[in-house]
Parts: sequence; C-alpha cells; structure tokens
Amino acid sequence: MTSIKNAVVLVTGGSRGLGKALVEELYERGAAKVYATARDPRTVTHPDAVPLGLEVTSPESVAAVAERAGDVTVLINNAGVSLGATSFLDAELKDIRGDFETNFYGPLLVTRAFAPIIERNGGGHILNVHSVLSWLGVAGSYSASKAALWSQTNSLRLELRPRGIAVTGLHVGYIDTDMAARVDAPKSRPRDIAALALDGIEAGAHEVLADEITHRVKAGLSEELTALYPQLAD
Repeated sequence: MTSIKNAVVLVTGGSRGLGKALVEELYERGAAKVYATARDPRTVTHPDAVPLGLEVTSPESVAAVAERAGDVTVLINNAGVSLGATSFLDAELKDIRGDFETNFYGPLLVTRAFAPIIERNGGGHILNVHSVLSWLGVAGSYSASKAALWSQTNSLRLELRPRGIAVTGLHVGYIDTDMAARVDAPKSRPRDIAALALDGIEAGAHEVLADEITHRVKAGLSEELTALYPQLAD
C-alpha cells in the first residue's frame, strides 16, 4: 500500500482542472512535496507546489523534469488533450496523431523516465488518468487514445509490480473542467474525483471507477455490442 502522507508526488497537467484538484488534495492528505507540471509553469497557482515546465510529448522536456524531480515516489499521469478528431474518416490526421502523442505516448515517456526513480526511492505508485471513453468508441481518436492508454496501463502494471511499483487506472466520465465546458451532461466535481483517485492509490486499487456511468459502461463490456451501441441493433 502507498501512503500519501509524506509522499513526494509529481502531477502532470497540475495547473488546472483535475490536476489542480489533485495537487490540492495531495497537500490536504499530508504529501511532503508535490511537483505540479504545466507547459507554462507560471500557471501553477498552489502556494506550496513546486512548478515545473513540461511538454509530455517531448523526450527532452521529460528528461529535464526527471532530472529535477529525483525524489518522486508517486507519479500521476494526468495531462491529456482532446483535439476534436471525432471522425476517423474526416478528421485531420495531425489531430488524430496529436491525441495519441499526448494521451498515449506522453504518459509512456513520463513513466519510462520516472519508473527507475520511484524504484530507486524504495518503490511507490503510478496513477494513469483514463476515461470512460477508454471503453466506449464514440469520440474518435480521443476514445482510441484512451483505450490504448488503458492497455498500456494493464501491461505496465505487470512489468512494474516486481519492481515495487503499483499502478492504478482512473476511469471517469465528464468532469467539470475546461475540457468539458461545452458538454451538456452531468459532470463530477474535480475535487471529488481527486479524492477518489487518491483513495485508490492508498488502497492499492488496480482501477478506480469514479462515477455511475463508468460502472455501467464497464459492466457492459461483457454484454453484446448492442448494449453499448444501441444504434447497431437496427
């Protein structure tokens, strides 16, 4: 089990939305230090956080942050994008690739940089922020990139366990953040999801299903495809 109290944590995308809420909740639970990354570190506003500039798609940027944050014991891969490539047939290929660069390759680059650090510091935990859309292909390349991240997380969980590093995947529907600002649907509060995510870390959970729609969609994976995609029943 991983305790948040006295942990040293790095949160990618830590300046707003869920990332900002995670930083706040980490300090509420007694984390010793929280590195909060953003493309522009000046946007990190928590007074106790250590702001670091990070572009998760850049190996050089990731390596520089790993050099600065050599005491990390918990990594939270939260940074993500949705570039609006909802149609595989019509969307710009650069947008499809962009979703994968940030949502799949970004967490992989950061994990590859920090896994040796966490192991060297005695072991710890990694949390990857997925989505209910990891299991529901209704958002084009965003869904596909999160599905790929889910698969990555499952593989890394097996690879990292012998090295003393546990891995949790967070699945959640819409959160009341800038990314979902145009969505007219029920949304969870970022602080509520942050609390559930950290509960999952401390409990050693393999997955955290953070809301009702996520539980429902996960259960539907064992049903016929028409349970998730009723339009196929016509």
